[in-house]
Amino acid sequence: MSLQPLLINGEFRSAANPTGSYQSTNPMTGEKLPWSFPYSEWDDMEAVLQAAADAVSELRRAPRQLLADFLDTYATRIEKRAEALVEAAHLETGLPAPTRLNAIELPRTTDQLRQAAAAVRDRSWTQATIDTAAGIRSHYGPLPGAVVVFGPNNFPFAFNGASGGDFAAAIAAGSPVIAKAHSSHSRTSQLLAEAALDAINETGAPKGLVQLIYRFKPEYGYDLVADPRVAAVGFTGSREGGMRLKEVADRHGKPIYLEMSSINPILLLPGAISERAQAIAEDFFTSCTMGTGQFCTNPGLVMTIAGDEAEEFVAQAAALFDDGAAGVLLNRGVSEGMDESIRILTSNGAKVVAGGAAADAPGYCYQNTLLTVSGTEFLANPHAMQTEAFGPSSLVVVAQDADQMEQIIQCFEGNLTGCLYTDSAGSDDELYDRLAPQLRVKVGRLLNDKMPTGVAVTAAMNHGGPFPATGHPGFTSVGIPASIRRFAALYSYDNVRQHRLPPELKDINPTGDMWRLVDQQWTQADINA
Repeated sequence: MSLQPLLINGEFRSAANPTGSYQSTNPMTGEKLPWSFPYSEWDDMEAVLQAAADAVSELRRAPRQLLADFLDTYATRIEKRAEALVEAAHLETGLPAPTRLNAIELPRTTDQLRQAAAAVRDRSWTQATIDTAAGIRSHYGPLPGAVVVFGPNNFPFAFNGASGGDFAAAIAAGSPVIAKAHSSHSRTSQLLAEAALDAINETGAPKGLVQLIYRFKPEYGYDLVADPRVAAVGFTGSREGGMRLKEVADRHGKPIYLEMSSINPILLLPGAISERAQAIAEDFFTSCTMGTGQFCTNPGLVMTIAGDEAEEFVAQAAALFDDGAAGVLLNRGVSEGMDESIRILTSNGAKVVAGGAAADAPGYCYQNTLLTVSGTEFLANPHAMQTEAFGPSSLVVVAQDADQMEQIIQCFEGNLTGCLYTDSAGSDDELYDRLAPQLRVKVGRLLNDKMPTGVAVTAAMNHGGPFPATGHPGFTSVGIPASIRRFAALYSYDNVRQHRLPPELKDINPTGDMWRLVDQQWTQADINA
């Protein structure tokens, strides 16, 4: 079986010295798919690094408009390949083709590419700051190297290393991207890279602007991050993998933006349970099992206060979990990870009240799983009780009272999201005011009366949070323009003459619409000499 080619320096070419191969697996059947991909030796890594370095040099001389044109053209090229992309992603991930991949994820992907293009044209993301009295001006500009993007298994389009949010942000900031294809959807990544190459050729962008590699030795990943031609890294995946890369990046002074593990706690306050337990249970089940629970914002922990109504809620939720059909997991490793996470939770006192094992079905199907634990048992080993079960699973923590609920919140690790459900009559207001400030500092996005699964691509979104949800609490991977500035450097100019300044910092506003902070005032106006 012939090996699929890599995208290196504007052409698809065979791996120079492949050391092996692998095939993606159809998770719905467990069968190997027909495409075979290479394990690269360092020859391929060197080639992509040098091509990326050449692209950096070209981008320094290119107008910013070129990047906007590329991003817009790439979005259009993806849409023209939508049928083939959706088919490949469905085969490789088992995610529903019409309702998820075609109707939601692919449009989200092209939308964020176009949002990034609009930000490039507008330039306000550069946050140009001018002090006319001191003669000092600054703005955000491109990093002096490439960005390596390690995409995750659960979003084959919207977080793909060759098309997702990190990709769009890095390109918009002015850096070429070296995309590491995830092994669960390598064919999908290849098709995206083909669309990217079409856009490169159509717009005249540097050949090394987008490159795609597949598998390689783990140590090559560390060497890639450490290489001086790489300026930053975006990673979405496991905590173990992310932290290993972070050690290398920190040692070499590289910014690395990690999205790792999150259980996204939900607090059900007494009034809300009394008012609409069944409705909340239904929302909870839908959110927890959406995408077979393989969302980074999956509600992996729910906490309520002990009592008859809490017991009724657990019973209602368990019935929904039992009655719901088992979903397809992305690969064997996710299924094995579910087994291990449930083992850790149950060995520390949690009880399975629904599901708890792989389903008796072809492929990698898993039962909808619900566990419970008392607040006292949770506090006895809070670290183990926050084990992320990546799949259709959640843990209900039943606290003795509000005081114990507060103690449990104080033990929470950092999360992407946190939510409090409250009643409409106001009986939960006092408790909300007591608990929300403590939950606020544990999460990136705080919700009220809403499940956390959806992540809107809007400028106000924060898809980030305290460690270990991410590696840095001050940044978001979703939401333009904030996500772009992760892959930018702050450049200051002191007493530099007008004709030598970047366009964003000259007296004349380069677009007429760009917002700049001039003498402590945000304005779109030119500076009067």
